Amino acid sequence: MVRTRYVIAGLLGIPLLDATFLVFVAGAIGGIETVLLVVLTGLIGMLLVRAEGRHTLRKLQRTVAEGEPPTDELLDGAFLIAAGAFLLTPGLVTDTLGFLFALSPSRVVFRELLSRYVVTPYLDERTDGFLSGNVYVGGFPNDAPGGTDSDAGGSTRTVFGDDDGFGSGGATDDGDDDTVDIGEDEYSVE
Repeated sequence: MVRTRYVIAGLLGIPLLDATFLVFVAGAIGGIETVLLVVLTGLIGMLLVRAEGRHTLRKLQRTVAEGEPPTDELLDGAFLIAAGAFLLTPGLVTDTLGFLFALSPSRVVFRELLSRYVVTPYLDERTDGFLSGNVYVGGFPNDAPGGTDSDAGGSTRTVFGDDDGFGSGGATDDGDDDTVDIGEDEYSVE
């Protein structure tokens, strides 16, 4: 997950970078020209976001009508909202970020990165790996596939092997009639 300190650094660093770049550009082309450039990039960007938003909404409606989950379209919508916020913020760095979020080819890259490094790990954590299929399905983690296994106390137990017809990967009881050892836990049979 994204660490809070990186978010705070970004929230503080982007306006600082934007103000520094505006001073540099104003020194190069002039103050009034810089203001006109910022206003022009904001207006063009908002028209682009509006057009891309309509296109994304049509794609979302078509995807839902086909009965498929509109995950890509929803992520595109989130990027377009962020693009609109960046383009409304006066500055050339934020306008550049807004254009990157608004343009469809760069959104595909951002969507893939967001899906791979933020959405999938979050959903895997919440579903214990069932979303991506990273679920441990190999039986009991500490057991051998057949034969005997020793626990920390030195007692030996028989694990299900091919000779007993149960397959591999389980544990039988260690001699007591009322408990079954599975890993470090003991379960009573009543």
